Amino acid sequence: MGARFEDGFAGRVAVVTGGGTGMGRELVLKLTAGGCDVATCDVIKENLDETAQLAAGNKGQLLTHIADVSDEQEVLAFRDAVRAWRPAVNLLFNNAGIGGGGSFLNDSRESWERTFGVCFYGVYYNCRAFMEMLVAADVAQVVNTSSVNGFWATIGPNVSHTAYSAAKFAVKGFTEALITDLRLNAPHVQATVVMPGHIGTNIVINSGKLHGTDPKEMDSAALDEVRQRMSRNLKMDLSGVSDEDIRVAIIAQQEGFRDNAPTSAAEAADVILDAVKAGEWRVLIGEDAVVLDEEVRKNPWIAYEPSFVDNLHARGQFLNLVRPASE
Repeated sequence: MGARFEDGFAGRVAVVTGGGTGMGRELVLKLTAGGCDVATCDVIKENLDETAQLAAGNKGQLLTHIADVSDEQEVLAFRDAVRAWRPAVNLLFNNAGIGGGGSFLNDSRESWERTFGVCFYGVYYNCRAFMEMLVAADVAQVVNTSSVNGFWATIGPNVSHTAYSAAKFAVKGFTEALITDLRLNAPHVQATVVMPGHIGTNIVINSGKLHGTDPKEMDSAALDEVRQRMSRNLKMDLSGVSDEDIRVAIIAQQEGFRDNAPTSAAEAADVILDAVKAGEWRVLIGEDAVVLDEEVRKNPWIAYEPSFVDNLHARGQFLNLVRPASE
């Protein structure tokens, strides 16, 4: 076994939040396949049950737990379950996240704080809860998932994206600050910040379920709110579009985010695990993330101008982002 994780994760213990779908599920499956024992939590039971079924027969053992990572008491209950199962933890993957709360002006405070709570406080609470168990291990690593929205706080000039972006900036800053803190106070524990681009996951679908905006369950009033938001974002009159067509459009957008991504969740999990093996502290996932990072660094003063999208398009990335028609 290597000094850290160069030789893989067999015989180690990992914690993965958001293990029910997407990158979290893929991390669980790949880690257990390699002989790592994994404890994972999710807030949606059927998703977590499916992950457990897929992991059945893998070399590593699996512990599953239902927990909302934005609720510290639920995180502590998850920690207690893990501590009763294993005395120490080598790896903590803070992966759980949702979208929502896009507009600080127009969306509800509840949806804004729900998104920020999962995406930032979920990371913070789990780091607090598991730090003692990480320090108790011979070697350990905290792997926090930020996003390209941790250095570019938008998804284009037509859509507000404040809660998620604020949370992901916070995750990035917190993780980078941990690097020095851990070096000074627990040098056998390291920290890594992960910044994925567009990854093919169910985050949009799951976000709708958790915010109570599942299009399959939305009534006419809720659909009208979506219609008005789409009208503002697209600068088009959609008053004549039927409820059913709005519903179909939402479902198509959710599934399209998952199905048309340039990087799959499995590919993203491979990049993350390879980075941990290599001891990297900063991980960009996807060519779109690499290009965006380069463009923001090259000319940050125009990063939030509509014309910035042209730079991304010229390099073949984020082709779904559209400049306002007035531009």
